[in-house]
Amino acid sequence: MAGNGSLSGAVIAVAGAGGPAGHATLVRLAEAGATVVGADNNPERLAEAVDAARYAGGGAVVTGETVDLLDLDSTRAWADRIEKDHGRVDGLVHLVGGWRGSANFAETDLADWDLLEKLLIRTVQHTSLAFYDGLQRSDRGRYLLISASGASKPTAGNAAYSAAKAAAEAWTLAMADAFRKAGGEAGPVSAAAILVVKALVHDAMRAERPNAKFAGFTDVTDLAEAVEGVWSKPASEVNGNRLWLTEQP
Repeated sequence: MAGNGSLSGAVIAVAGAGGPAGHATLVRLAEAGATVVGADNNPERLAEAVDAARYAGGGAVVTGETVDLLDLDSTRAWADRIEKDHGRVDGLVHLVGGWRGSANFAETDLADWDLLEKLLIRTVQHTSLAFYDGLQRSDRGRYLLISASGASKPTAGNAAYSAAKAAAEAWTLAMADAFRKAGGEAGPVSAAAILVVKALVHDAMRAERPNAKFAGFTDVTDLAEAVEGVWSKPASEVNGNRLWLTEQP
């Protein structure tokens, strides 16, 4: 375990850990002292993110595993392994993403929905069901969905994307209600919440488009900071809430 950071002793899983947001989140959680277990469907990207987090974390325990999050049994097995190997699981950060859009509403391709339903909804269903019991056993369990403001204010060309994000949010809020009911009068011990961004930006995007403003976008390092900060708040303040990292529509 690295240092005595805010998350020292915590065991946190990150789904979709190989992308830029996953890279930043693994680093931030490792720096905070957590044991971090990443999963991605791209082993090369995952290995890069894990190595960077190990280095930044100064000896933190950071591991990666290729997991098929579209398969519920595989996802459950991953959750079970984490708890067996580390004795507990205190968080699941859901960063699995994807985007498809169209020039206008009439040109929406329903094949986009078929893809986004898997990436943005099915993976949320599987990770939430697989990790619910373990997070409920934790004294600081957190399930965090990264969502987009478009779920609350869809645009014509983003019908499939916005609808999928909205469905994922509804599913996560149902999980939050389960935590609320499990806590009874004392309040929830664990929490499910949604971090909302307009879109994410990282250094490579800025390098590719040096003149772009990226207005309202959230840098992946700021997202990672917000993820870490959720554990510093009581479950009752977090559970069932949307935490806005961009202007609320």
